[in-house]
Amino acid sequence: MERIGFIGLGLMGLPMCRRLQAAGFPLTVWNRSPDKLEQARAEGMSASTSLAELAGASDIIMLCIADAAAVQSVVAQLLPVLRAGQLVIDLSSIDPDTTRRCAEQVRQQGANWVDAPVSGGVRGAEQGTLVIMAGGSEADIQRASQVLQPLSQRITRMGDVGSGQVTKICNQLIVAANAMLIAEAVALAENNGVDASLLAPALAGGFADSLPLQILAPRMAARQAEPVQWKVATLLKDLDNAGQLSRQSQSATPLAALASQLMRLHAAQGHAMADLSSVINLYQEPRPC
Repeated sequence: MERIGFIGLGLMGLPMCRRLQAAGFPLTVWNRSPDKLEQARAEGMSASTSLAELAGASDIIMLCIADAAAVQSVVAQLLPVLRAGQLVIDLSSIDPDTTRRCAEQVRQQGANWVDAPVSGGVRGAEQGTLVIMAGGSEADIQRASQVLQPLSQRITRMGDVGSGQVTKICNQLIVAANAMLIAEAVALAENNGVDASLLAPALAGGFADSLPLQILAPRMAARQAEPVQWKVATLLKDLDNAGQLSRQSQSATPLAALASQLMRLHAAQGHAMADLSSVINLYQEPRPC
């Protein structure tokens, strides 16, 4: 089995590592925050003290980190120690331009790159039911699929490098707009005497049904923001990527722009690190018009 080096043990990364470990892959992990490395060690994972050590012990290096700046920083540290034949799989959600630049830098070292952002949230990472949208060559994605199978229900090649990130941006437009509409619906139900906790089961199977509805509506109705499954700041970062991409391609995304404004307002009110279900607070008194 290919040896995996996994970088990033956050909300998504650690449960992914648990699944890779359970599948029997030789696994080495690294994280910028030492406390999360201690948790990995406690669960029997091999924790590396440096990126150079991790790269030396790995055939495939997987990234699951916060944003484009973090990806660029990690790639810059990996470049001197990469070797021909290695494959970097980036599970992070970043902008396509940064992805393509990092991929080219990696290729100059003789290694290959697949951008493979995921959708499905913490629950999907824990259960191995993520959907993965991948960008890269057919051969590289076929190789990547062998180690991504324990994490996902479906891996789809969307095109060349960068295509996975474009697809993830499309995904996040839908998620963000849905989240705001779900919050509006929950507030509207409550303000008109309807038990909003009944919305998700009542609408299940109908045209309004969706996974975000089934997850977010009950949490919003109960004002349950713990445990955190989707950070407001993370989705806001994805919406910023969407805005940048829409401007570059002259694509009209007015609903995404409105969702971004509302999300930014919510984050500015002290909820940047809160769960996405907390956006229901925007629709309590005083309510926006």
